[in-house]
Amino acid sequence: MTTLRSLVFVILFYLWSIFVAVGLSPVLFGPRAWTMTLIGVWGKGIVWLLELCCGIKVEVRGKQHMPRGAALVASKHQCMFDVFAQFSWLPDACFVTKKELMWIPFFSWWAMRAQMIVVDRGGHATALRKLIRDSKKRFVDDRQLLIFPEGTRTAPGAAPDYKPGVAALYREIDVPVHPVATNSGVHWPKHGFLRKPGTIVFEYLEPIAPGLKRAEFMRLLQDRIETASNKLLEL
Repeated sequence: MTTLRSLVFVILFYLWSIFVAVGLSPVLFGPRAWTMTLIGVWGKGIVWLLELCCGIKVEVRGKQHMPRGAALVASKHQCMFDVFAQFSWLPDACFVTKKELMWIPFFSWWAMRAQMIVVDRGGHATALRKLIRDSKKRFVDDRQLLIFPEGTRTAPGAAPDYKPGVAALYREIDVPVHPVATNSGVHWPKHGFLRKPGTIVFEYLEPIAPGLKRAEFMRLLQDRIETASNKLLEL
């Protein structure tokens, strides 16, 4: 039954995504706010399909810690769902995307209109400087920049590997960092199409104020995210 329900979800997920990306593309000619609203609707649709098809509910905890203005959102990353789920509830989120993805039709148009941040990950120092420069521009508009400190998806319970990029960005900006824990990979695995029933939780944790030393910031960020994420695995 899980296999069948998962297959139905995957089919409906792609049909819904194509409908929004292609069928509603005229929205891109309007204000950016229209684009962001529709991206949020797309995310809400996926959340609804998860519960309808797979018996997976999505719960948001720690709403008192959820950013409303300019902020860096540093989230645990266990599956693809982590990328677009938070567009459903964050006021005006953006994320960092690889330069190579901008060759994809429709995706690139939506990303550009939503003013996502595009970086060449092979550019190293140059890419980091561009990330910092573009991030500061987004923060002027009170946006939330979603970033994954580990840089890639990790299996639930796996040993963490936090990259230095988040620390460099933290050093150069003057906005709080909001850690986010999740157990999403339990129900939406990194590989394969099976979606396991249960509850995916995104938990916003106490924000980290600007101004800490690099080592202290990294220790605090990793400790908060990993401790909370591991607790969510016990649900």
